[in-house]
Amino acid sequence: MAITATVRRRVTEDRVSVSTPSYGFPHSIIDHTKVKKGQQIELTGEITRIDQEGGRLTVDMGPLVTVDVDQVRLLEKYRPPKRKKPLRDMVD
Repeated sequence: MAITATVRRRVTEDRVSVSTPSYGFPHSIIDHTKVKKGQQIELTGEITRIDQEGGRLTVDMGPLVTVDVDQVRLLEKYRPPKRKKPLRDMVD
């Protein structure tokens, strides 16, 4: 999943503070590029929890961030991992 966040300020030389839509708290991320204040940045992560009634998702982007469903984009279709060996041994 991807969330578009806005850069608030540079905290240190390699960290920036970002604000994500519908998440009430700013947090910092590692960034080695030269982003500026107010610039949009795309954060990616895996979904860890889905709240069906509230329409919110929890995404693991380092810290766990809970945002509205309409704030995230699907980057690739989910495909379950392929099995390398069968579930049970073949007995002849």
